[in-house]
Amino acid sequence: MDWHHLTKEETAKKWETDCQKGLKESQATSLLHKYGFNLLPEAKGESLIRRFFHQFSDFMVLILLIAAGVSFLTSFLQKDEDYLDAIVILIIVTVNAIIGTLQESRAEKAISALRKMATPWAKVIRDGKTRKIPAQEVVPGDLVVLETGNLVPADVRLTETSDLRVEESALTGESVPASKGTDPLPEKIALGDRTNMCFSSTVVAAGNGRGIVVATGTNTQVGKIAHMLQTAQTPQTPLQKKLAVVSRVLGIGVLILCAVIFLMGLFQKIPPLEMFLIAISLAVAAIPEGLPAVVTIVLASGVRRMALKKAIVRHLMAVETLGSASVICSDKTGTLTQNHMTVHELYAAEGQLNPHSAAARRLLDAASLCTNCTADGDKILGEPTERALCEVFGNKAVLDVQFPRVREIPFSSERKRMTVAVRQPDGKYRVIMKGAPDVLYPLCGGLPRQNDRMAENALRVLAVAEKTVSSVQGMTVQQMESGMRFLGLIGLYDPPRKEVKAAVSLCREAGIRPVMITGDYRQTACAVAKELGILKGSEQVITGPQLDAMKQPELVEQIEKCSVFARVSPAHKVRIVQAFQAHGEVVAMTGDGVNDAPALKAADIGCAMGRSGTDVAKGAADMILADDNFTTIVDAVREGRGIYENIRKTIHFLLSCNMGEILAVFVGFLMRLPLPLIAIQLLWINLVTDSLPALALGVEPISPDIMKKPPIRREEGLFGGGLAYSIVVEGCFIGALSLLAYSIGRVCFDVNPACPVVGRTMEFAVLSLSEIAHTFNMRSEYRIFDRNQTRNPKLAIAAVICTLLMVSVIVFPSLSVVFHTAVLSGFQWLVTILLSLSPILLVELEKSAAQRKRAKLLENDPEETKKHSAKSEMPKEVPFIHLNHPLNPRGLFPKNHRE
Repeated sequence: MDWHHLTKEETAKKWETDCQKGLKESQATSLLHKYGFNLLPEAKGESLIRRFFHQFSDFMVLILLIAAGVSFLTSFLQKDEDYLDAIVILIIVTVNAIIGTLQESRAEKAISALRKMATPWAKVIRDGKTRKIPAQEVVPGDLVVLETGNLVPADVRLTETSDLRVEESALTGESVPASKGTDPLPEKIALGDRTNMCFSSTVVAAGNGRGIVVATGTNTQVGKIAHMLQTAQTPQTPLQKKLAVVSRVLGIGVLILCAVIFLMGLFQKIPPLEMFLIAISLAVAAIPEGLPAVVTIVLASGVRRMALKKAIVRHLMAVETLGSASVICSDKTGTLTQNHMTVHELYAAEGQLNPHSAAARRLLDAASLCTNCTADGDKILGEPTERALCEVFGNKAVLDVQFPRVREIPFSSERKRMTVAVRQPDGKYRVIMKGAPDVLYPLCGGLPRQNDRMAENALRVLAVAEKTVSSVQGMTVQQMESGMRFLGLIGLYDPPRKEVKAAVSLCREAGIRPVMITGDYRQTACAVAKELGILKGSEQVITGPQLDAMKQPELVEQIEKCSVFARVSPAHKVRIVQAFQAHGEVVAMTGDGVNDAPALKAADIGCAMGRSGTDVAKGAADMILADDNFTTIVDAVREGRGIYENIRKTIHFLLSCNMGEILAVFVGFLMRLPLPLIAIQLLWINLVTDSLPALALGVEPISPDIMKKPPIRREEGLFGGGLAYSIVVEGCFIGALSLLAYSIGRVCFDVNPACPVVGRTMEFAVLSLSEIAHTFNMRSEYRIFDRNQTRNPKLAIAAVICTLLMVSVIVFPSLSVVFHTAVLSGFQWLVTILLSLSPILLVELEKSAAQRKRAKLLENDPEETKKHSAKSEMPKEVPFIHLNHPLNPRGLFPKNHRE
């Protein structure tokens, strides 16, 4: 049904609602049950069964299944009834598919939860009270409040407007925001000409208004457009793309190696089917198929932890970028300060005002009338600055006086002022304007400026002016705002958040530069920045007018010396971001308004305000700060660094272990030794070591000194910092240990060295148990019993479970038959355990040596240490440890922080 040709009263009557009080709560509940949630249908995901069978589509697994089938068929034709190998292979592949399915399901649920975190909200009036509810709970008949920056939650028939303009280009193709009214229109009219309607998913560009919801969900105009109903797939993050490339390269390399091993086996006259199974099993074991799922789970788990700390990440990509953040550009009000304004000082043309004087009362009354605050009993609702004007000195009563507002020219970041016209009891009209003093002074004929002194005391200064006219009908904006009489200045104090100073200090220690960007005066900005530690020493302040006078190359040249930008507009933010990025910085930028959206998109990490932010800003951002707090950004950066570090640990562990497995088999063939490991054993090692331990490493607690290290360099590859070197060395060491165990068992304990059952069993045990032990090396650069080492009970539990699984296939005779293992004696177990623990001993010695070397460098040659820290990697002679020195490579710290 079309609603634009009906009057607002007729629309209200059809939905049994009220144009002022909205629906009753009971009505809303009933309508929600009748019409359902205000959502567009999402494409259905894969079912659990489909996802399970999808695990078998992997090329390697398909070949393994074919090989098992061939083995089964061969046994059947030869009538030896030895189907055990084929059955066990099928069981292992099935269990592996179950684990993969569970990992993918968990990752999908986590990503789905992320989408719900960023659900938009809507303001509705129910039972005469304004409420903020999730947009999906909006129902037909709801009275919706629309404000600048809001996303329109549903199709709405407008009932009140004040200079309301709506961006509808996504629906109508019109690039210019459409001005809106409330008058009924002809029935036969195009969608773009329905000026008394607002449509779902469009954006309020300016002004404000109210309207009755007439359609939700699939009944909206957007819901009728087919392509809008399709749910976009979650894009891969850069890290996942890198891993996909690594997996492809590794897969090709492993296939070539397996082909070589297969040919070598044939040359040694090993049965072709058996050799084929070994080659394919080795390929399956060598390629970390579960790595992408593990990475997704680690990313999503970290995002959930961030959400608990009030940082809602909208894109997984942002998690990776957070670890590299080197500059945080933050708004002042509400982010660095408490956003709890109090009136601190009043000033008029005749001087400072006594707060209880008649002049002060008139000034405050005028200021409170020029707000959009509402009264809810004794409580004042509205934006913090305006709420402070209404609450000061018991001035709440002014809201109860009936001065009907007949016109409003809303505040905007360009105008820096707000003007209203209210009708007085005598029939005349009082026009009131409040805003920035430097904007209002010219409109009042120019007056002595006292705002500089107030700003130096960290006060936010507002000017108020007024005039009385007989009529405002037909007046232009310029006519309304000319000829004003200056009433006075109001100095408001917004105390800094207590926790921000420590967060700023932590930023500097972590090599991150905190930068304040504010529309306040230079003096106010400097006072707050110095108090918080943002402005120090020779660091400079740049103002908006200075920015306008600068060309971009000049700004790029000076940006590294600047920590405060004052009196700037949202349009300047993009230039600031680009200037920092020109120096290779990774920039996080906060914003809340419609005009902040370009800067939030331009920044490497756009951070929108959860409380004060507009829907447009939230839509453009990568992360939403639920508490509008600077400290939350710092916490998110810490979490991002920890997540990236954990992912590297997981990659390090999986690839080094897989390399050990490949070398154990390949070197055995090169040495023309009897078959070192059989297919079932390789598959079992892969199943045991690549599942629980890898996941447990991914949720390793964040290192206590993670914020003492410099940011992760953007250009540093996934295997930078010596990681590739360490993977090779550690893989060789694990492979060598397993071959040593094989040789000891074969030479010393096997009756028939040509059929080395004991040697193969010892190699099987050492290879798997040494990989489990190796997980404890991966946890940290600190030694295992170091006091800086964090605790990870999940890793201990995973290690115990995997060890029990591994030991069980050797100890229990029924299982040892399946896995072709021998029951080891006490002495053989002792040798196996000592060899399995060797990686821990070796890496502990390396860690001790590395820490002693670092301490010596710091003590004897601080300058040399700085050189090493700037390279972001340790010297090659320390292959197992990746110590990032807690020193800043950009020279941003004061001297005491550097040393």
